[in-house]
This record gives sequence, C-alpha cells and structure tokens, in this order.
Amino acid sequence: MSVESESGLAGDVLPGVLSEPLHAELVAFRRDLHMHPELGNQEFRTTAAIKERLERAGLRPRVLASGTGLICDIGLAEGKRPAVPILALRADIDALPIPDTKTDCPYRSTVPDRAHACGHDMHTTIVLGAGLVLADLHAKGLLSRPVRLVFQPAEEVLPGGALGAIVDGALDGVGRILAVHCDPKVDVGKVGLRHGPITSACDRLEIALDGPGGHTARPHLTTDLVTAAARVALDVPALVARRVDTRAGLAVTWGRIESGHAPNVVPQHAELSGTVRCLDLNAWRDAPDIVHAAIDEVATLHRAKSEINYMRGVPPVVNDRESTDLLRRSMVARRGMSSVESTQQSLGGEDFSWYLEEVPGAMARLGVRTPGDRTSRDLHQGDFDADEHAITVGVEMFTAAAFLEADATGS
Repeated sequence: MSVESESGLAGDVLPGVLSEPLHAELVAFRRDLHMHPELGNQEFRTTAAIKERLERAGLRPRVLASGTGLICDIGLAEGKRPAVPILALRADIDALPIPDTKTDCPYRSTVPDRAHACGHDMHTTIVLGAGLVLADLHAKGLLSRPVRLVFQPAEEVLPGGALGAIVDGALDGVGRILAVHCDPKVDVGKVGLRHGPITSACDRLEIALDGPGGHTARPHLTTDLVTAAARVALDVPALVARRVDTRAGLAVTWGRIESGHAPNVVPQHAELSGTVRCLDLNAWRDAPDIVHAAIDEVATLHRAKSEINYMRGVPPVVNDRESTDLLRRSMVARRGMSSVESTQQSLGGEDFSWYLEEVPGAMARLGVRTPGDRTSRDLHQGDFDADEHAITVGVEMFTAAAFLEADATGS
C-alpha cells in the first residue's frame, strides 16, 4: 500500500482522504469549540460534543474517570485484547484563561477571559475527523489495525491531564502514539518534524524567604530580605546554568518577585516565582536537586531562611525515530516531499511527553499560517487563529499513518 515514490509526489491509492462535506462539518465543529472554550478539567461541553459525534458514527467512546476527556477505539471490540498493538492519536481539549482579542471574527470566544489560543480546538477537530474517516473505512473492511482516539483534558494544568488519562487506560495495548501541535510560524500544508527532543521540560518554582526585619536605618540588625531576594533572582540562574552541561539548556527564569510595603522598613518576608526549563531529559531529572542547592547557598549567604516549593511539570517531548519517520512518510504520501520541513526544539512544555515515557511516539508541528500571510502571531496570545485548511492536512496525515503503520507491522 506504500505510495511514496522517488520523486516524493503523493500517490492516489492510499485510503482516508477527507471529503468536502466532512471538511465543512469539521470546520463548523471547530468553530463551535472555539466559541465555547473551557479550562482544564472543566471541559464538560467539549467532551459531550465529541462523544455525541462519535456515537452518531456508531462508535462507543468512554468518558474518563475525571468526567472530562474520553477514549474511543476503532476496530477493536469492547473488552477484547488487540491482536496487534494499537496506534493511538491524541488530542488535547482544554483552553486558556486569557481573553480572545480577535476582531471581526464571527466565531470568536463567547466566554469572557477564555480562549482557544493554543490551537487545542484544531487538535481536537483533527483527531475527531481522523476517527470518523477511519471508522467509515473500518465499516467497509479496509482498516486492518485498531486505532485509539485519545481526547485528553487539562494539558495546560501542570503536571498535565496526560497522567490521568494514562492511569485511566489510554495506553493499554498501545504500541505507538501520535499527535500534532499548531505552529503559526509554518504555512498550512506543511508540518515541522524533528527526531529527538522537540519541546523542553517545564517546571514551576516558588520561593519564600524569611528573616527578622527592622528599620532601614539599622540594616545590620536585620536580614536584608530585599537584597537577599535580589541576589537569589540574579545568582541562582547563573549558578544553575554552571552546574550542568550548557547543552542541556537548564534555565531558571523569574516571573514574579515581591517584598516589602514601606520605603523605610526592612521586610520580614519576600517571595519569588518562576519557571525551570530544560532541553535535556537527564538534566531535567537532576534539576530539582541542582536548583534547591543553589537557592539554599544564596539564601544562607544572606542569612535568609528559604522555603522552596518545586513543582514538577512535564519532561521534554522526545520523538522516537520510527514514529517521526512514520509521520514524514504519511505527509509525503499525501502531499509530497515539500510538505515536510525540519523544526527546532522549542522551549515550550507539552504534557504529551508523559505518553512518550511509556510508549514510542512523535508529535508534529502542524502549519496553520495562511501562505503569504506575514502577520506575526504566536501561541498563547489572544489574537491566535488558524487556517482551517490545516484540518484536512492533519486528518489525512493521521489516516495515512494508520495505513502505513499497518503495512509496516504486516497486519
């Protein structure tokens, strides 16, 4: 069934092309989600909409124990063990707590201070669309390998809803898992691929510093917490960066520092909070000890008592070679060699990484920029939007992957 030619031109024998009527339906589905964004672990309306459409296609989705998100198998009878490992397709379904700032957009968010500004509505629609196409092909006897759809809640809530989905059986019987993430820097019709780490680890850090305060006329009788906090802010990132291989990219960045209320009073309390990001998986595993030691050293030097709350977030997404190649071959089969470009490792975090701690898989960066549009847009911004032709691209890449994976395993 392989359709990849030496010229890299797409063939026309691979099943799973998206029809125009279904594309139109999926665009409407995506816009409905975009208008009704829900935060992590609150995605009840979103879950119900996905469930209703899958059931209408004759499928039997199962809502996760948390009450949001769901799992749905195609080509596998309920309660039966798969004869071959399942290929899983994952989507995240939650939105962000930021306002939608788009103007003249008929499907902008109707919920104050809530927006699908990271493309999760696109991811959800693509996996739904792939599921509907594959379900139809299974009914016609054309799908030889089972596929699982994983609609995961709370990707934006550290340490991520992926952990709960895994506990609830998302990976039971799964041999490989695939995902996409919208990339507003890549033109629609293309995907960015990378073997190895494609995102970085992201943890959160909160520090409380305490000591006897006093009058600014007698700082020698106090613990000067403003200076202590300033030195922690300046020195800890430098110390941390020097205690690992610089290629690991271990970085502490502060987002908040707070202390004091009056200009002539040395305060008794100071707080800092920020993030710890890391490009390397092994360095990330050592990061808590390294960061703790650096903070303790600087705080002790300034006679401040430190209380550290280091919150584990997510490890890097590390694409395995075979899964990355499967996505590449799927795009080439559909759209030719020019549809695939290399991409750099991002400093953003993604809880898809938790799945890859258990099974091989890969994430592709899905182009959502209209060709020729040079408007600067980014993720997690209120004006984020996506070219909806990317829905077809994502669906057809996933359906191609289902058939090419079945070929590779001989099922």
